[in-house]
Amino acid sequence: MSSPLEITVVIPAHPARVANGMLDRAVASVRNQLHPAADISIAIDEHGDGAAVTRQRALDAVKTEWTAFLDSDDFFYPEHLRVLAAGAKIFKADYVFSYYMVHFPDGKPWPANDPLGHFGKPFNPAAPHQTTITTLVRTDLAKAVGFHEPPPDSIVGGHRGGEDWHFTIGCVDAGAKFYHVARRSWGWTHHRGNSSGIPGQGDAAARQT
Repeated sequence: MSSPLEITVVIPAHPARVANGMLDRAVASVRNQLHPAADISIAIDEHGDGAAVTRQRALDAVKTEWTAFLDSDDFFYPEHLRVLAAGAKIFKADYVFSYYMVHFPDGKPWPANDPLGHFGKPFNPAAPHQTTITTLVRTDLAKAVGFHEPPPDSIVGGHRGGEDWHFTIGCVDAGAKFYHVARRSWGWTHHRGNSSGIPGQGDAAARQT
């Protein structure tokens, strides 16, 4: 029987996420995994450096073969790391992602939840819209691609994606093998509007509620 994957969970956070308890919720969800994480690497954006710098700082500290990314306002369901690790091993993938359930900031699921959307669709490297940053990636790949604030004139698919979007594009360009686990294995907290991947919003701008 092969040994389980050793995974470090990377969590960048704005100080407001510490104050309102969301970071504690995220960390608790990691500690409650059926596939235990080997470590948690947390970086707090205390000086307003933004998501790219903060996430990169947390990634730089990772020493395990695999890195799982989690935003501080989101949380894993107990099976999250287990199902992603199984997908990585079975399909020999470098980048594995699942899907989410939408939640209010207090953690309760929305009454009418997200429709199928990109759930279960094959990965499209030409337009990888179905991925978020909540993924499992080989650490050497993640560090080679890294996180960088996109230039103002960087437009992909008709909009300016954030550092998370450009990270995925970088993994595509590096020749990574992607695999989509058709499971809703984590909770996505929706704050008033979709700020995912948009520079100057979400944690980067401390738009906390």
